[in-house]
Amino acid sequence: MKEIYKNPTLYYILVPVVVALWPLLVWAIYLPQAKSSWENEKEQYNKAQKIIAEILTIDPDRLEFADAKMGDAEFDYASVVERVAGLCEISSTNYKLSSGIIMTSKGQKSQSAKVGLKDVDIRKFAKFLSAIQLRWANLQCSQVKLTKKKGLPDKWDVDLDFKYYY
Repeated sequence: MKEIYKNPTLYYILVPVVVALWPLLVWAIYLPQAKSSWENEKEQYNKAQKIIAEILTIDPDRLEFADAKMGDAEFDYASVVERVAGLCEISSTNYKLSSGIIMTSKGQKSQSAKVGLKDVDIRKFAKFLSAIQLRWANLQCSQVKLTKKKGLPDKWDVDLDFKYYY
């Protein structure tokens, strides 16, 4: 078996054949695959552009959360609730916030808070909850309690329990 490597015919015939077949292999197999892959990527990009444009026309307030000044600053319930309530047109007299201390359990830091919204309609409440959880992924709403105001068609008092994981 070792004698085949010493045979000069292998190097004079087989190596040039392999070198000649390589461009054919690239032209016949790899180039069409690259072209179809490029077309798929371009199609996905165009679909994504349409979806992004649709999201921005339906909910232009999402751009509010993209400002560069906010960055990944330290989480603070007071500023977060104030900012999102303002975005959702909930006045400062219509919400109440009480937050707890930062606790550490099994190496994981967390902080709980209760937010009470009063005299809000369902649209404002849903917008508040989705906006606050969209912006802060480590914030979880553990409980929601809705209490309908008597005699009013779309006025609610809402109690929310949040927990933020650092």
